[in-house]
Parts: sequence; C-alpha cells; structure tokens
Amino acid sequence: MIPDISNTLTWLENNAFNLKNINRGIERETLRVEPNGNIAISKHPKDLGSALKNEWITTDFAESLLEFITPVDNRIEYMLSFLRDIHRYVCRVLDKELLWPLSMPCRIEDMNRIKLANYGKSNIGLMKTLYRKGLKTRYGAIMQTISGVHYNFSLPVSFWKEWANLQNLQNCKETISLGYLSLIRNYYRFGWIIPYLFGASPAICSSFLEHNNNIKLSFKINNKRTLWLPYATSLRLSDLGYNNKSQNILKMTFNSLEEYVNKLKIALKTPWKQFVEKGIKDKNGNRIQLNTNILQIENEFYSPIRPKCIARSGESYLDALMNNGIEYIEVRSLDINPFSAIGVNKTQVCFLDLFLIWCMISDISKISFEELYYITENWRVVTLEGRKPNQKINIRSHNKKYFLADIGKEIFHNLHRLAEILDKYEKYKKYQKICDELFLYFDNPELTYSARILNIIKQQGIIETGISLSRKYRDILCAESLQVIKETDLKIKAEKSILEQQNIENSDFISFESYLDNLV
Repeated sequence: MIPDISNTLTWLENNAFNLKNINRGIERETLRVEPNGNIAISKHPKDLGSALKNEWITTDFAESLLEFITPVDNRIEYMLSFLRDIHRYVCRVLDKELLWPLSMPCRIEDMNRIKLANYGKSNIGLMKTLYRKGLKTRYGAIMQTISGVHYNFSLPVSFWKEWANLQNLQNCKETISLGYLSLIRNYYRFGWIIPYLFGASPAICSSFLEHNNNIKLSFKINNKRTLWLPYATSLRLSDLGYNNKSQNILKMTFNSLEEYVNKLKIALKTPWKQFVEKGIKDKNGNRIQLNTNILQIENEFYSPIRPKCIARSGESYLDALMNNGIEYIEVRSLDINPFSAIGVNKTQVCFLDLFLIWCMISDISKISFEELYYITENWRVVTLEGRKPNQKINIRSHNKKYFLADIGKEIFHNLHRLAEILDKYEKYKKYQKICDELFLYFDNPELTYSARILNIIKQQGIIETGISLSRKYRDILCAESLQVIKETDLKIKAEKSILEQQNIENSDFISFESYLDNLV
C-alpha cells in the first residue's frame, strides 16, 4: 500500500548531515475581532505600517484579516519565536480588539462589515484591492474570511547535490524541480493525514451558513448558534470552505512543471461562463473583477500545496518557475491551531518536516486522472468525517478501500525511521518523540485537534470559545517580552513601509485603466 523506501532511508542515514539546514517560513492569518466576537470594522492600524509594503505584517482578503509572515530561517525555535514576537507586538497595538483563534470566521451577520483590504491609491495597490473585489464577486466575501497557516519549506542545496548523484541527474535545477514535484504528488496522495491529525475546524457559526445557501450537509446544531459535523476534521478544507468549481476542469496532476505552468496560463486566458455573466463592471460602471477568466491571477488557484519560486525583476510568477525552477513549496492545508497562542506549534512544524521529506523520497510515479479522482475523494472524506469509526479510504486507483488508521500507521513506521535520521544531530530526539505522540491518534481519534476543540465548542458555543481563547492568548502575549525582535525594529519596519507605499504612489504616471490593460 505504501511505497517501500528502505533503500533510500539507508542512503539518507549516510547523508543525514545534508538535512541539517532545512529552510522554513510561516504565514499565519487571523481576523481582527471586536470584544463581542464580531468582525472588526476598523482600518488596518497605522502602527502596523503599510499592508502593501510591510513584509512581516500585512492583510489578506479583508482589512480585518491580518497575515503575519516570518523570514526564511533554518531554526525552528527562532522561526516560532519570531512569529510569537509579531503576535506580542500586534496584541499591544490592537488594545481592545482580539485575534480570532479559529480557522472558521467569527460572527458575521452583516456582510457589509467585511471591508476589502486597502493597499492605497497606487496602481499596484488598487489592483490588489480589485482582485479581492473579484474574489468577493465570484465566491462571496464570507468564504474569504476563512483563515489558515501556510508553511514554506525547502531542502538545502547540499542535499539536492547528493540527491542528483543518487538519481544520476546532471542538472541540479532540474533535480530540485523533479524532487519537489514528486513531493507535491505524494502530498496529494497522502496529505489528508494533515487534516486528520491537525484539522481544527469541525464547526461553524450559524451566521456562516446564512450567507452560504448551497451547502447540503447534515449539521448538528445547539442553542448557541453552533453547527458541527460529528466526525469532521477540517471544514475549512472541505467544499464548505475554499473551493472553486471552475478550477476542476484543470485536472492538475503536477506530473511536470511544464504541465502545471501551461494549465495555469490557459486558466488565466480562458473565460468562464459564470464569471462572464457577472461582467467586468457593475451597472454604475465600477470594476468588480480583474477579468472574467477561470483565474484572475495565479494566486487564485486553490490547492493544498503549491510549488513556489522567487520572481526576479520583470518576471511573472509562472515565467520565474519555468526560468528558475521550483525553489520551495508552500503547504496550505494547516488549520489555525486553537491550542496555540500563535496558531501553530513545534509539533506541527516537526511533523511537516518529516512528512514532506517522506513525500519527496517516496514514489515518483505520475498521477493519472483516475487516481486524481480517488485523491480528491479521500480528501473530501477525511475533512468531513475523518474520525468516523473504521473509516476507509482508497489508495491509488485500485478501487479497493483500506482502513484510514492502518494507512496512517504504515506511513508512521517509515516516518519513525526518518525521525531517527533527523534526530542524529538533535540532543532530545524531538522528531522521534513527536512520531510516538502522533501515532496514538490513529487508535484514539479523540486525541486529534478536531476532536479536542469540538468537545469544547459543543459545550461553550463556537463564538464563546473563540472569544475565551482570544482573550486568554491576548493576556498571555501582552505579558510577555519580545525575544528575537526589538520593538523598535517593528516600529521602524512599519514607518519605512508607509514611506515606501508613498513613494510608489508618487511614482505612478499612468492611469489605473492603462495599468490594467498592460497586465493583460
């Protein structure tokens, strides 16, 4: 059922040193909310700088949807401390407002309270806001307020050089891209293990459903306006959350970089009937989306994992991928961890290290359209009822179902041996301890994040739970001192970002309409 990688693990044991300097980064989203649990309607705080140019603290879809971004680093503790420092600083700036600790949004009864993120009056700033207006037009604003954690991951160049020799490949750039594509395909195959272990969005506020009439799920409900599915792990990753049916026609398999880039380019140029019917402008002549294509821009492609690279000056993201190859991957299937003040913890990071390396060194076979169907179905089953007793899933396209727990345990047997390799230079054998801890989740689903938070939510209500946790974390974070960033550095970063935005706005010499025409 699971690829045999014993020979590769033996090779890794002799090359463990090349896994020492894994590069990582985290992007954490969180809603600003009022003390009563309603979404905040205030503007992005000036003390946090320009959302357009502050690379540590920005906004996502909405003005109230914050995003915290850590620099790339190879030290887990430093990365998490950096993220915590951002939280500490922001909590002090917000004063009475709170950071929502759940992936599914707070109480939003009035859609007019969701203000699109404002990036200023420059052409690039106006374009970013218009793109978000397009998302609202296409999918509705409520869906865009769902929050998550993104994990950026790359293996060191020294590893890839040795891997190229093992695979008899001469081109290191090609080796890296092929390796990351294998990782992505296996993440598609087995990545449902992430929502099973760490999914933390089994419930929603009834106000979410009031603005989403197409959902046909049999929710349980209590008198606290809380709805849930008994065995759900991550409603955020289900069809209730981020989804785009128009993208299904792409049938993305990640079998080659060229396929990925070409399919996205087609989606960027192909009109979609539903979006054409909405039009480019409203009846008053105001633009409501960038275009009527399947994708307005590349970022609109929703997937649990993405290949990434850094675009050079003048390069588009897709051109950069083709020119420079895949440089890192972005995992997008982590729910906000409600048991952490910063939305993610060390256990999750270490597990992702293990799992992503396992995905990279496992089966390199391509994904067929038939297998893609089973993959999609597995993710649907796990997100909606992954903790169901004796739950089964399909493996590959054999049309034979296996117990989810059995597959999970088999994966962990490989992960534990890999943990021993990664722990070779660790003092406390942290990877092995985490494997031992998480292995128990398959025999006892009540240990999973989704089961634990659901038990609390059913008693207190989702809004009451969110308010209680956000207050608790606000008090904890405000009482702590910053560890790796100075408060003056955060203030300087904010002030500098405001000046950079002003410079961009002052340097625009063409109209916004002309700017948009040049984007085509």
